[in-house]
Amino acid sequence: MTTPETTPDPASVAEAAPGPATPAEAERIREAFAREALGVTPSPVPLAAVRSAGRAFRRRRAVTLSALSVLGAVTVVAGVAAGVAATRSSPSAAAPVAAPPATVSPRVPSPTSSPRPSSTPVRTPTPVRVVASGERVDAGKGWKVWLTAEGKHWVGPDGLENSRSVTDGNVDTAEPGVSHQSSSSPAGGFHSGLYYGTRAVGRVELTGSKGDAIAATLLELPGRPGWGVWYAHTGPTGNDASVALYDRAGKLLSKLPGWPG
Repeated sequence: MTTPETTPDPASVAEAAPGPATPAEAERIREAFAREALGVTPSPVPLAAVRSAGRAFRRRRAVTLSALSVLGAVTVVAGVAAGVAATRSSPSAAAPVAAPPATVSPRVPSPTSSPRPSSTPVRTPTPVRVVASGERVDAGKGWKVWLTAEGKHWVGPDGLENSRSVTDGNVDTAEPGVSHQSSSSPAGGFHSGLYYGTRAVGRVELTGSKGDAIAATLLELPGRPGWGVWYAHTGPTGNDASVALYDRAGKLLSKLPGWPG
């Protein structure tokens, strides 16, 4: 008859060992503990209690969130009501009015003032030719002119000599002035004279009845004595020309009107 094998108690096995367990004994102890652990039946999990606790937690959380939402809504409503009350009670709180657009005046360029035309246009000064005393200058068309200390001398194609003194007292060289002598022929007119009273002569100009201007040739003796001789040619009907004396800046110093020829 076979006796059934019984499982040794791990505690009795450990106490029965007089000293340190051998490897074989340790292995038997581990196997005994494993069999004991497998033989333990765990108690059932309380699922119903867990579910009930979870539902209670969710209800408490929902109530808390609802209370917070209501409190926030009340705060917002109170703020809006306060703002409306302040707006109603303040008479200065009016609706904003759009400012009218700024008026921009267009820029108008300022008119530039143009210089007024001078009645006498400024011309380039005529160069003065310096000649020796008694030097005969060919004035063209058979005329010759020369200067001496006494004044002006000239001779025409007919060989007849003439003179105009600056020392006989008839000419005041202290004041600007001009004289005019003319001779006409079918070939044209020859005009000459004295200018005096200035050391800054610019030009001597003849102007005919039709407004045509002719610049005369200027002669002087060395040393700028303050007087000189001018001459010019015109057409056969140029005896009525007026004569004007200008300085280098174009200023009129003296004018001698013409006479009918």
